[in-house]
Amino acid sequence: MSFLSGGIGDLLKRYSGNNATSGNEEQHFGQVAQGVPASTLASGLAEAFRSGQTAPFPQMAAQLFANGNGQQQAGMLNTLLASVGPAVISKFAGSAPNSPLAALLQSGQKWVTPEQAASVNPADVEALTNHVQNQDPSIIDRVSAVYAQHPTLIKSLGAAAMVIAMKKIADQHAA
Repeated sequence: MSFLSGGIGDLLKRYSGNNATSGNEEQHFGQVAQGVPASTLASGLAEAFRSGQTAPFPQMAAQLFANGNGQQQAGMLNTLLASVGPAVISKFAGSAPNSPLAALLQSGQKWVTPEQAASVNPADVEALTNHVQNQDPSIIDRVSAVYAQHPTLIKSLGAAAMVIAMKKIADQHAA
């Protein structure tokens, strides 16, 4: 586990078990995110998404969507859409008939472009994420993998989510 050598390993020890945090969570998260593989970061983010100490996953997903750029937004929507079948898409589109997302879904397109994603309301993403999660709870892991590629965006979820992610990473790699 070479990525834990030096400063990252020492930093993660601050977050292992029930250790207290220091108030520098955002800075520490940035260091950890740069020092661990994306798959490890995704595991920590998934833990934050599943935690009872953070907002529900659909709300956090919508927040990440709202703070992302068109490319990141398209990645999120395409991940969600690839996880469900036409029945879920049709049900969602029928429940929000006037939204740009519903129009995209009803068009039969298989992929959303960054330009199209930029027109989608985060509240619609939250509703779609809720529909998808009800059908496929493992969507959390796939969305985590998408956002592990964008650690700066993860910071927008706040200190609680970052601390939970770092604790998960620290506990996974405790010596």
